[in-house]
Amino acid sequence: METIAVIEDNVLTGDMIAEILMKEGFHVLRAYSGTEALYLIKHKKPDLILLDLILPGLDGEGVLEHIEDIPVIILSSKAEVENKINLLNEGACDYITKPFNTRELIARIFVQLRKEKNSSNHTEESILSVGDLSLDPMSLRLIVQSQEVKLTKTECVILKLLMSHSRYTISRDLLLDSISYETPDCTEKSLKQHIYNLRKKLCSVNSKIQIETVRGVGFKLSEKNRGRET
Repeated sequence: METIAVIEDNVLTGDMIAEILMKEGFHVLRAYSGTEALYLIKHKKPDLILLDLILPGLDGEGVLEHIEDIPVIILSSKAEVENKINLLNEGACDYITKPFNTRELIARIFVQLRKEKNSSNHTEESILSVGDLSLDPMSLRLIVQSQEVKLTKTECVILKLLMSHSRYTISRDLLLDSISYETPDCTEKSLKQHIYNLRKKLCSVNSKIQIETVRGVGFKLSEKNRGRET
């Protein structure tokens, strides 16, 4: 069970985030000030930190300076682009502006935890299974109803992300940001083509799983007989 530290002085906001995380199976640590955050991080190293910027005492920027080897996602009402860029350059791995969509927050957390796991452990990845899909990310080997489907590296990374978080809709921006970590050749323009190619390959072997477009949001996996693909 991964541990996430929520550093937020607003009790209602912090408790709401903590409740969402616990429902997803995470262990949650809470800190309400910058000083308390530093003490918590020193004595109970979490797997990921959600950090507010406006904190009593030491502010979020000051806390960030003392954090090493732990992914930090900034949660802030400050929406200025320059502020976001500075904090990302100073060590934050992501920046989410309040108010935020809770599903996207969870998806972004999963992405950062997966990146951390990949960077610290490059041993063989486990087989992913969703419906009739069985994917071996190491060999780019996809098995659908005993039939092997050949994938490109980029197609494999896209499908791996969708299968790893099959309960969620993955936004286009998040998908591009995530797969660029492993396949920087994928651009916004080429993403549609990669999705099209994957759909065509899944259709060719009569898979019961499809890549569904969620209008205005992104993509998710779904069963074909549960609704039409858009």
